[in-house]
Amino acid sequence: MLRCPECSAEIDVDEDEVEEGEILTCPECECELEVSQTHPVALNPISDDIDEEEDEEDDIEENADELDENGDVPDDDEEDEEDDDEEDE
Repeated sequence: MLRCPECSAEIDVDEDEVEEGEILTCPECECELEVSQTHPVALNPISDDIDEEEDEEDDIEENADELDENGDVPDDDEEDEEDDDEEDE
């Protein structure tokens, strides 16, 4: 009987039939677990951090054309001030 490394719930899997690299899901916490070795069977949680980092990188790339000279997202107020300055000239 295997146990989830996150919540210690029992995972009903035949230890002789799992393969290294196989992905299992905990029935209690729904954490995805990768079989990292088979004798003895070891499970490692698959981190969502990787997905979150990729999402952040995508957001940065999508908004890159909207950044000011400092690499920051400009405030709407700053843009309005620039427009007002141009009108005064």
